[in-house]
Amino acid sequence: MVAVLLRMKLTLVVNGFRRSVWQTVGFALAALYALFVVGLVAVCMIALSFLDADEARDVLVVGGSVVVLGWWLLPLLSFGLDSTLDPRRFQLFPIPRRALVVGLALAGMVGVAGAATLLSALSTALAWWDTPLALVAALVGAVLGVAVCAVGSRALAALIAPLMEWRRFREVAAVVVIVPVIMLAPMASQVVDRLDDPSSWLPRTADVLAWTPLGAPWSLSGDVAEGAWALAGAHLLVSVATVGLLLVVWDAALTRSLVRPPSRGPVARGQGYGWFERLPATRAGAVAARCLTYWQRDPRYAGSVAFLPFIPVPFIVFGGLEGNTSLLLMGPIVAYVLGFAISADLAYDNTAFWLHVSSGVQGAADRWGRVLAVSILAVPTILLLGVGGVWASGDWEQLVAVVGASLGVLMVSLGASSLLSARYLYPVQKPGEGLFAQPQGSTTAILVGQTIGVLAVGLLAAPTLVAFTVSLLTGALWASALTLVLGIASGVVVLVIGVRMGGAVVDRRGPEILQQMAAWA
Repeated sequence: MVAVLLRMKLTLVVNGFRRSVWQTVGFALAALYALFVVGLVAVCMIALSFLDADEARDVLVVGGSVVVLGWWLLPLLSFGLDSTLDPRRFQLFPIPRRALVVGLALAGMVGVAGAATLLSALSTALAWWDTPLALVAALVGAVLGVAVCAVGSRALAALIAPLMEWRRFREVAAVVVIVPVIMLAPMASQVVDRLDDPSSWLPRTADVLAWTPLGAPWSLSGDVAEGAWALAGAHLLVSVATVGLLLVVWDAALTRSLVRPPSRGPVARGQGYGWFERLPATRAGAVAARCLTYWQRDPRYAGSVAFLPFIPVPFIVFGGLEGNTSLLLMGPIVAYVLGFAISADLAYDNTAFWLHVSSGVQGAADRWGRVLAVSILAVPTILLLGVGGVWASGDWEQLVAVVGASLGVLMVSLGASSLLSARYLYPVQKPGEGLFAQPQGSTTAILVGQTIGVLAVGLLAAPTLVAFTVSLLTGALWASALTLVLGIASGVVVLVIGVRMGGAVVDRRGPEILQQMAAWA
């Protein structure tokens, strides 16, 4: 049965290449990147072999712990990412749980990420090429470490699966993970400055992690190299016990998921018609109301705006508040992000787009409705950030320029997105999937779409951005006024043209667009 599950996983991966060229290209790029990472790890391991045994051990323990932690956090980030071998699909088959657990654990390693992790883990043996016993211990530790990664990830995914079926929990979990990630980037330089001397913190950190499930497997080789056989035995016991405990937890969670029906969480009670009661009873108003409902309730949209309260963090960390002119850039940056957020709006509709096609909604009404929906969120946000940035920096002379640049970039981005979302479609998360779940092979298509969007918005908003730059550099009043005029004028022109051209594409290719999205379902 284990071999059958592995063959099923391999067959699904191979068949995925036949569905789309993008999947093949995306897999090839991911494989090349993984090979680069594995090669880089191997080179680093060879470099570690020239250090003292205790120093090499400390680096391996800390680095390995980070990898294990990443695998364990993966279910929170990628709920619904890989449901090809969802355990609930085997509910009606009399498969022994032990075979199912082992088969799913091994099948979970089939793929670019699993292969890269396994090869990188085995390459840690290169750090001990001149110490045969330590090399053998490194291989044993690598196998145990990968087992802790794979089984731990599956066990955690099985434990939180009932909670992840509740939409609100998915949204909160995504935000809880996103916030530290957003905060980590701007704080990285500060952390590096404080930890510039690894010898002051690395040994103590490694000693603590070596007694935890995160670092125990990676400390075996260093213990053997130093002749600390008692420590090696104790850390081996911790590693084996961790794998065993995780298997027991996974088995119990798997049993529960196989015999209990899925829960969808609390049932929402009727609360009126929401946005449909507040917007005009027109076709564009109905589209806007439906899109606003998505922005409010769909985790794919909600996750896109979860980062907005933290936009000022990197600007404040690097430049402070008083006199920080970089805060003036927040408005235009967020204007582009929110305006371009509807570039995949049709793809997010999935097969629900049939309602537009069957009811004969004009393409222009569809485009204007989506623009109106995001504008209700975007306009107050960029004005708040723009005025807040001016207030924090104390440069009130730039208020007109900031408002002009922000509104101009927003309208240009909305216009470009209105055309791009109709003309260039690519697979996105399906309704109900997590924020980070992406169809296999869609990475390249998304990258191409994002590149086209950045170039198009940058080119169309170039006059406004040039005037805005001149205003920031010179502080001239005429430059601020010119930024406002160019921003409003060019933004309105691009928005109207983009909506009309995008609407014409929807009118002309509506059935084909629906057929393309139905093929992704």
